[in-house]
Amino acid sequence: MTDLRTIDECARRIFEDIRFPDEPAGLYDPLRYMIGIGGKRIRPRLCLTAYSLFKDRIGEEILEPAAALEVFHTFTLIHDDIMDRSPLRRGQETVWKKWNGDTAILSGDVMLIDAYMRISKTPQPSHSEVMSLFSHTAAEVCEGQQLDMEFESSDEVSMDQYNTMIGLKTAVLLACSAKIGALVAGAPAYACDALYRYGYELGMAFQVADDWLDAYGDKAVFGKPIGGDILNGKKSWLTIRALEKTQDKASFLETFSAPARSEEEKLSKIAAVKSLYDRLGVSEDAQAEVRRRSGLALEAVSGLSSGLEPLRQFAEALVGRVK
Repeated sequence: MTDLRTIDECARRIFEDIRFPDEPAGLYDPLRYMIGIGGKRIRPRLCLTAYSLFKDRIGEEILEPAAALEVFHTFTLIHDDIMDRSPLRRGQETVWKKWNGDTAILSGDVMLIDAYMRISKTPQPSHSEVMSLFSHTAAEVCEGQQLDMEFESSDEVSMDQYNTMIGLKTAVLLACSAKIGALVAGAPAYACDALYRYGYELGMAFQVADDWLDAYGDKAVFGKPIGGDILNGKKSWLTIRALEKTQDKASFLETFSAPARSEEEKLSKIAAVKSLYDRLGVSEDAQAEVRRRSGLALEAVSGLSSGLEPLRQFAEALVGRVK
């Protein structure tokens, strides 16, 4: 079994070695830019971790599938930032902001194509199953993004609806990442399924943690402005929970939907909504949900004969700062 430090180093090398064509530079420079500004590489690291549970060393056959997962995720970020009008990603200008919206759309498209070129290099005997899982997951992520956009214009969104949305938009890609690692390693079906459930529950915990960090995190650590969900009227886990608990939904929604054009209005709105969150105990509820989902993730793989410690460490590194 490969240790996590070696896995992290392998993930780093994968993305150092990624190359895109030089021309046309207007198409490929944004791809180089997005890969260059980095990130936690959660999905390829999870893929490599799952693979390593069944192999003594990281083999060449897993490198392109692992890279494909991050390239696909980066494609979704480029397009999400356009839809959200987000100015920053990982502390840097987003592609649409640095170039323009048309460039961001086209560069995102070619990044999706690149992800498929990489995942198609998955060797036999797992090639067909990996391709099917990857394609199904890619469609689910788009479904989740559509629901996310629809929720912005809806006053009433239930927690069940929200969980369905984040399950599609976020959790399924982590689940896919874990299962692909196991599939390429030749793991038995029960282990592949257990790792899918682990990745799914961990993805749910991660999204709730991300929602919490958007309101309560440190901008320098979070990598984008704090309060973005509030300013954009996005229905986060905290918003849904607040609407469940408040006795005055109309007053909450009035505060949540208040215009914020100037910097002073933006800061005032973020402070007002967070004050309501605090009064309702929503921050503590979100932290408890992160702990619950993390527990379910580890429970899903409790029947595996080995590998629980790397999976526990991975979960703690991913959501531990919120729990």
